[in-house]
Amino acid sequence: MVTDRTASTETTSLAAEVEGLLDSAEPHGVFRDTRECAGGLALFGLLLVSPPTPRPKTDPR
Repeated sequence: MVTDRTASTETTSLAAEVEGLLDSAEPHGVFRDTRECAGGLALFGLLLVSPPTPRPKTDPR
């Protein structure tokens, strides 16, 4: 049986590289500010809770 002595080194470096790619905090440089997200969520909530636009009253004849 032939044993490759460099396989463990290559496997270790490849495993470390894969772990680094999977464990990235913000993929592709996308950073989200918590305050901006909270502000957007609050605005969306206010729009949902706000009363509907008043309709013009019809004049019964």
